[in-house]
Amino acid sequence: MQCRCRHGAPADNFMNRDLGQGGCPSLGQGCCPETTAPTSWPLCPSLAEKTGKILTEFLRFYEDQYGVALFNSMRHEIEGTGAPQAQLLWRKVPLDERIIFSGNLFQYQEDSKKWRNRFSLVPHNYGLVLYENKVAYERQVPPRAVINSAGYKILTSLDQYLELVGNSLPGNTSKSGTAPVLKCPTQFPLILWHPSARHYYFCMMTEAEQDKWQAVLQDCVRHCNNGIPEDSKVEGPAFTDAIRMYRQSKELYGTWEMLCGNEVQILSNLVMEELGPELKAELAPRLKGKPQERQRQWIQISDTVYRMVYEQAKARFGAVLSKLQLARPAMEAVIRTDMDQIITSKEHLASKIRASILPKAEVCVRNHVQPYIPSILEALMVPTSQGFTEVRDVFFKEVTDMNLNVINEGGIDKLGEYMEKLSQLAYHPLKMQSCYEKMEPLRLDGLQQRFDVSSTSVFKQRAQILMREQMDNAVYTFETLLHQELGKGPTKEELCKSIQRILERVLKKYDYDSSTVRKRFFREALLQITIPFLLKKLAPTCKSELSRFQELIFEDFARFILVENTYEEVVLQTVMKDILQAVKEAAVQRKHNLYRDSMVMHNSDPNLHLLAEGLPIDWGEECSGSSDSGGGPGSPGIPEAATLLEKRRRAKQVVSVVQDEEVGLPFEAVPEPLSPASADSITELRGLLARDLQAESPPLAGPLLNGAPAQESPQPGAAPEAASPPASPLRQLPPGKASDLEPPKPSDQETGEQVSGPGGRPPIHTTTEDGAGVQTEF
Repeated sequence: MQCRCRHGAPADNFMNRDLGQGGCPSLGQGCCPETTAPTSWPLCPSLAEKTGKILTEFLRFYEDQYGVALFNSMRHEIEGTGAPQAQLLWRKVPLDERIIFSGNLFQYQEDSKKWRNRFSLVPHNYGLVLYENKVAYERQVPPRAVINSAGYKILTSLDQYLELVGNSLPGNTSKSGTAPVLKCPTQFPLILWHPSARHYYFCMMTEAEQDKWQAVLQDCVRHCNNGIPEDSKVEGPAFTDAIRMYRQSKELYGTWEMLCGNEVQILSNLVMEELGPELKAELAPRLKGKPQERQRQWIQISDTVYRMVYEQAKARFGAVLSKLQLARPAMEAVIRTDMDQIITSKEHLASKIRASILPKAEVCVRNHVQPYIPSILEALMVPTSQGFTEVRDVFFKEVTDMNLNVINEGGIDKLGEYMEKLSQLAYHPLKMQSCYEKMEPLRLDGLQQRFDVSSTSVFKQRAQILMREQMDNAVYTFETLLHQELGKGPTKEELCKSIQRILERVLKKYDYDSSTVRKRFFREALLQITIPFLLKKLAPTCKSELSRFQELIFEDFARFILVENTYEEVVLQTVMKDILQAVKEAAVQRKHNLYRDSMVMHNSDPNLHLLAEGLPIDWGEECSGSSDSGGGPGSPGIPEAATLLEKRRRAKQVVSVVQDEEVGLPFEAVPEPLSPASADSITELRGLLARDLQAESPPLAGPLLNGAPAQESPQPGAAPEAASPPASPLRQLPPGKASDLEPPKPSDQETGEQVSGPGGRPPIHTTTEDGAGVQTEF
């Protein structure tokens, strides 16, 4: 296979005896899409054989778990769980072909060892897309890279990066004074690090830009890590259970930090976890050169092997999944016919296992788990409750600011513009950052090693995702109620009062739903921490006895009842009552604004959920009539051809959810200066960056600053951007409104009892969308 790039070296020689000396130096870096995932293993055929064995063994677990997950899903549909009904609404398509963020980044090119200015954008699927420049994006030139950030860590210093790189290669300790792997021309790097895949290097001009991009990229990582759809009731649970069972068969208990991304990515991480030590032992002694050169070679080798593993996992997993989906109708027919018999058989099996292991499990829970549950719960509750409180405060502030703008400046004519911004609040990385940061202090000091919790990042990211969901639910409920109110044709003063009244209603619903969500999160987190610990403690005495229970399962039901799963359910039941009691006592204390379980908030808006069944609200269209003075598409005031031309012109703009409130200038697409080819050294690049940093604020038609979000140009004749609210808004409010500015806090009774895609542009297919799973270079 020949590498189709300027190097012209045989791709298969990449891992030859002179590692990195005779092969294509850009293989695995994205210069050639055809060679980024080689299909042969030229150096280590034993690794290919081991990869096949790992995949075969895992897929056997997956096939077993698929039938169990299908049975549990169908049983849940029939019986239900009686969970409290959510008070807030949820939108079905939160971000449809929107662009979250766009701007310029300096990226380090490993083949040329130079820093280049790249136009970057983050679409609604959170895949970071890198273009040569803004002109290339406007001309629809394919992007240079599309990065799926699942499993990556965001590093903001070279010291952090060098430490991780040094630890990844045995016997390669970096000495002080040695040349690093790369040099950053500014003091504000941003590095995407992955234990197996390739790394990405960026830098910014200022600390503010670094913080902004860090928040955006961290949101990408958070979203891509959550790659298994939560609405997958069979395939998702079957896969995660198979991962857990497989790792437990290797005596690996506890949380796993690399359960990140979609199924194929997670499976690739699982293979690399086992393959990594053997790969290092096989190849590390053959690496040549200075320490930094050996580190570069190892990063390229690891990335190439990861891509090979990924392609093999993708093919094998896809084939098994297709086979199971074909067999699913027949399995469903058996379950529907014999549901009662299957349930009876499973309960009989559970009773026998319970009689055998329950005394041992109860002693283990009483001595090793029960005393630590309050400490774990307290460590989880403090940052989580602070984060959800911050979500409440941010939502209140944004709605109140919008109300002030309606009163003082914009009026009803500008409501559509304000609501368009508010509707994307939950997906604004910068405004949500203060909520996410509340989870960072989460620590399980002293308990982390005891319960074999490798990292708290699993719980942090889960809580942050729940915060985003609750924020979006609150915003969408507010949108729906306000849209209903606008149908009554209110005046400006009536609209102000309605917004305040709707805000208070939504906050009450939020308090109830956030309490329910947090309690569920606490229960799930406690189970994730304690169940693997219990299984590991009980394994020496109980696991050997499980084989004798297999004969209690009828052969016809063997696909839907597994002894291992039933055993885990029995263990879960032994500790579940203690967990429920601990969460219940925490709610009684009213320390973190949790409702008691006995408090059930009846649906005060019986027709609210019916409103959510309508079409999504387009605030631009809803309020355009009043601001355009009858100038609709078919109105005599504006010719239809001119309207189509305007829409086409606007479609070329990058509409970003994140907008620069300080600059407030519309963006016009113009060619931006490219990095000069003569920047051959760090010194020259520093001069280039310094000149950009000293530049004045861009004029109306100027190029984007590094990391500055692109903004949508207003239509001709539209009203100018509303100025920020006055410094003392209380003076501008009507009498009696000043007292409404503070967010209403839940009372003791309550808590105690209780970018749009451009029209002519084809959609951007990132690895997040098409399931490729690994970063794709063009």
